[in-house]
Amino acid sequence: MPLQTLYHQFPKASKVTRTQAEKQKRRRDREKAILSKKEKILYTAQTPPGEKKDTSLPFPAAYSPDYVESSWYQWWEKEGFFRPEQAGRYGPKDSLPHAVERTFSMCIPPPNVTGTLHLGHALTVAVEDALVRWRRMQGHRVLWLPGCDHAGIATQTVVERKLLRESGRRRQDMGRDEFLQEVWMWKNEKGEEIYSQLRRMGASLDWTRACFTMDPGFSRAVTEAFVRLCDSGLIYRSEALINWSCALQSAISDIEVDSKELSGRTMLPVPGYERPVEFGTMLTFAYPIEGHDGEVAVSTTRPETMLGDVAIAVHPEDPRYQAVHGKQCRHPFTGELLPIITDSMVDMQLGTGAVKVTPAHDHTDFLLSQRHSLPYVTSLFGFGWCFFLQGVKRFDARQMVVEALVEKRLFRGKQQHSMTLPVCSRSGDIIEPLLKKQWFVQCKGMAAKAIQVNGELEIIPQFYSKTWKNWLSNVSDWCVSRQLWWGHQIPAYSVELPQNVNHKEELWVWGRSEEEARQRASVKYGVPPEKITLTQDPDVLDTWFSSGLFPFAMLGWPQQTKDMERFYPNALLETGSDLIFFWVARMVMLGTELTGQLPFKQVLLHSLVRDKHGRKMSKSLGNVVDPLDVIHGTSLEKLQEKVRAGNLDPREQLVAMEAQSKDFPRGIPQCGTDALRFALCSHKTQGEDVNLSPSHVLSCRHFCNKMWQTVRFTLGVGPLGSMERWVLSRLYSTVLQCEQSFEAYELHSVTSALYTFWVNSLCDVYMVRQTRATEGAVACSVLFHCVSVSLALLSPFMPFITEELWQRLQLHHPPASATAQPSLCLQPYPSSQSLVRRYLSTPLTFKCTSRSFSTFTKEELQTSHSHSSGVNVDRQIAELTQRRDRLVPKLEQLLARVRSKDYQTKVPSHVREALDKKVRVSNCELAKYTTHNFRKCQVLSVKSP
Repeated sequence: MPLQTLYHQFPKASKVTRTQAEKQKRRRDREKAILSKKEKILYTAQTPPGEKKDTSLPFPAAYSPDYVESSWYQWWEKEGFFRPEQAGRYGPKDSLPHAVERTFSMCIPPPNVTGTLHLGHALTVAVEDALVRWRRMQGHRVLWLPGCDHAGIATQTVVERKLLRESGRRRQDMGRDEFLQEVWMWKNEKGEEIYSQLRRMGASLDWTRACFTMDPGFSRAVTEAFVRLCDSGLIYRSEALINWSCALQSAISDIEVDSKELSGRTMLPVPGYERPVEFGTMLTFAYPIEGHDGEVAVSTTRPETMLGDVAIAVHPEDPRYQAVHGKQCRHPFTGELLPIITDSMVDMQLGTGAVKVTPAHDHTDFLLSQRHSLPYVTSLFGFGWCFFLQGVKRFDARQMVVEALVEKRLFRGKQQHSMTLPVCSRSGDIIEPLLKKQWFVQCKGMAAKAIQVNGELEIIPQFYSKTWKNWLSNVSDWCVSRQLWWGHQIPAYSVELPQNVNHKEELWVWGRSEEEARQRASVKYGVPPEKITLTQDPDVLDTWFSSGLFPFAMLGWPQQTKDMERFYPNALLETGSDLIFFWVARMVMLGTELTGQLPFKQVLLHSLVRDKHGRKMSKSLGNVVDPLDVIHGTSLEKLQEKVRAGNLDPREQLVAMEAQSKDFPRGIPQCGTDALRFALCSHKTQGEDVNLSPSHVLSCRHFCNKMWQTVRFTLGVGPLGSMERWVLSRLYSTVLQCEQSFEAYELHSVTSALYTFWVNSLCDVYMVRQTRATEGAVACSVLFHCVSVSLALLSPFMPFITEELWQRLQLHHPPASATAQPSLCLQPYPSSQSLVRRYLSTPLTFKCTSRSFSTFTKEELQTSHSHSSGVNVDRQIAELTQRRDRLVPKLEQLLARVRSKDYQTKVPSHVREALDKKVRVSNCELAKYTTHNFRKCQVLSVKSP
């Protein structure tokens, strides 16, 4: 049915007309109420850390996160509630009555020790802890392992910037040992901050098993993995073209290279250059043909590399160059003769159709050189200096080469050119392909094994499976050596033999120790060990190599520990979708190769957290938010102090602080841990990015206050109504939906069901009814039951407030001794089977003044809000009609934007997704108000069978 037809079926509600000034005042008043400072109530009882909180104190009048979240975590941790041993599987002592013979193990994606956590980490914690607490309450033996990653490139870069800013010293000025001492100091400080943040967010991790990727035990696992892969021929050393960051002075892997699309001439900042550098242009110059008056003009976006040219290539079918096949050109600067070769790889439509071949500085040219047996000429050093121009920097050399070509009358012009620029994701530097000897992992065989077990590994959401298979099918060898100081030094040694032993090529061995490597070299080269000189490779391993071992190295591998027997493979890996190739694929390949098993059975991927505008969070945009600032609240001034104390340059600092002034003019109000976690989990995180705003988190704080006041009312309950069967049926439906949604990992559906039951069914319907005093005892018992079950259902998402309220309920209405546990987090998670089935269904009878409308279903009762006898039905229908009248114009505006001419081509994908979602939600909301022909009706009774 068309929208307008649907809209005009119903009489218009009378609208209250307000002036623009009145509307603005109402908007300011609402904003002021939302952002106003709430009363802080503190827990002041003398409770030593680790002791149980005193809940016999008077019930505070209002919800306060400071009060609620005090003391509980230290008690949980001291009592060992987060350890798998708590389930009692290792003996009959303290065994949980509801324990089941199932294990649930998972590792946290280890945060980098580069700094503090952000809201992306908070989403990971909220989702994973909800799943972990749910499984623990189901009686599973649960292990959730914490840890931190050393993050080689990222951490070294941060510490280098800090030292340069504070003392003006570079790592080269200090030496390796002194610099590493500084990095370890940084790691210890930031590691503690990260663990403190995780505790503050309520993460129920087993801290007795915490590990760091450079702990001694983990380092032994990294060495063992490298040696085993070398022994099996899966790691080799070779000279190849790699991605080189001149700023980092290190190789990086393909997936650490970002692609920046340029539509034409663009000036970009480059590390190490005072002024922006020009990109997005195509230059053409000529090579004179030797012994001929003609020339071959070539086009390039990188003229500085022409000093390393070794040939000129044309397409064999290009008619423009048929006469020059097999001829040679003279290099105008080096004097070398360059052959003109033919190859079908050449694009005849690009530039002049003739291309310069520079194998040492271009991936395509490298393949051409292998096909035609061309030599390699390196024209750039690792620092980005030009070899032939006495150390001139590469982009300065670009201008010098162009000027020299002009002087020799070989320059043929420049034009704008769309291109893809490779950029280092770590440093922002322009990647330089360089020919270097490095260590590589052969991935094709391991990737083939990973594809074969694809049926055993479930990836959620399922649409990632195709992307996963495509990437593994086309994976290239992985360069794992990094020219850094911070990280796992490669356990390989160059071998120097006595002078009388003739070996011209590089000699390398590897070993778990230098002594083992020496014995290997002795056997391999037939030389006594004492006559061999070994030098360990100064390079370190790629961070993702050690991170790829995390699921089993954290459990004690390569030793067959009890933890390996009990908890490997992991039940689940939950992480961000952006890590599917960086981390997930490498864990699967390494885990399958080294342990013979998949490292986990399921992979659950969540989307990115963006700001309320849908932008990716970035320090330079000023929209990166510390979760603790949302939990505790903070002022604009303090937010901007953090920006000034960071590593941004002055220009980026100004941009970031201006953005903060617009987005957080009054700072961020205090919301508390429970509200933040609930808000994050209320988003659909599978396939849809989370656009989080402080106002959404604050609305969840209001929900916490609703819970608080509900329990206050429950503890002082008087006579209540006779809707017990109905409210218990709603509770049953809620438990059933929670069960189904948890099993599908749809946490947003769980939070929606819980919010709907507590607010709409329990508070807005059940608790507002009054009835005969003789029914008070039954009503009191039902209300206690509903609140207790709801607190248990909410516990995985909101552990602090649910623990506080549950403990207070126990003082007034303790559970049966057989099922009592000291903490809510150890109580059985409510199941549909455990609820009384006779409460499942309750008929509701209505008498209506219109024959066309005789009964409501249970769901329609919720929509119409006709829940009280004697209710003013006219007002109810008027309210519903007003909601419809407000919704229709908004929906029409959304549809106009979605149907606009350039919507699919010019609107960013994340904005389109958000608009499409709003249209779907608005249509569903409109359907509620237009499904039936609302007429005046009167509730007669709510009968029980």
